[in-house]
Amino acid sequence: MLQRIQSIYLLIVALLAAILPFFVSIWTTENGEEIFANDKILVSGGFLLSAILALVTIFLFKNRKLQFVMGRLNIILNFILLGFFVYWSLIVPGEMQISEKGIGMLIPIISIVFLVLANKAIKKDEALVKSVDRLR
Repeated sequence: MLQRIQSIYLLIVALLAAILPFFVSIWTTENGEEIFANDKILVSGGFLLSAILALVTIFLFKNRKLQFVMGRLNIILNFILLGFFVYWSLIVPGEMQISEKGIGMLIPIISIVFLVLANKAIKKDEALVKSVDRLR
């Protein structure tokens, strides 16, 4: 059901997580070397898992409760990715090696925003179905 707004939001998250991290840098070292998601296995796996989870969630449109739970799991995964970015850029010894943060560090935040919007729309659909069931 791609005509529902939450499917559009989830598709945006899938595209953001599957394509963008491999083309925009996460950070730049002091030597001027740009680090991408495919340079770090954990980051690459997290982004791909987030994209797969978003795509699977799109096709669970008949089970809205499970769709809502999968959206929440994806939000948690993106918070974990964001936590890794904060950890690597601030706490890791030798933090001076990361001289400039890239736009890739903002991808989990953008994904979280779209996932929250999708979950809000899923909840609205569930409320609509429950209200129609009460009228029967």
